[in-house]
Amino acid sequence: MGRPERLHPVESPDPPPAGNVDVRLVASSPEAARQVAEVLRRCFASSEQRSYPVGAVAGGTRLHLTVDTARAAEPARSWLVTSRSSGNGRTQTDET
Repeated sequence: MGRPERLHPVESPDPPPAGNVDVRLVASSPEAARQVAEVLRRCFASSEQRSYPVGAVAGGTRLHLTVDTARAAEPARSWLVTSRSSGNGRTQTDET
């Protein structure tokens, strides 16, 4: 099995409006990305997803969508009420 493709860091776009979260998935197949997006849509109102092929990964897909945490459904609503931020605010080294 080959080493996963490393993404080059890019400047982050402007943050979404308050209460919204931009979600970016990278998956080995379009179906895997759609399954994760479907779970998010069951918990949050969301925008139309946008998908793009991923470079050298055969069949790989990058998927973008925006979720509205202010319009959360269960179980996300319960989790949001009880969750707390770690407070470290650090960006992971492989994030773009």
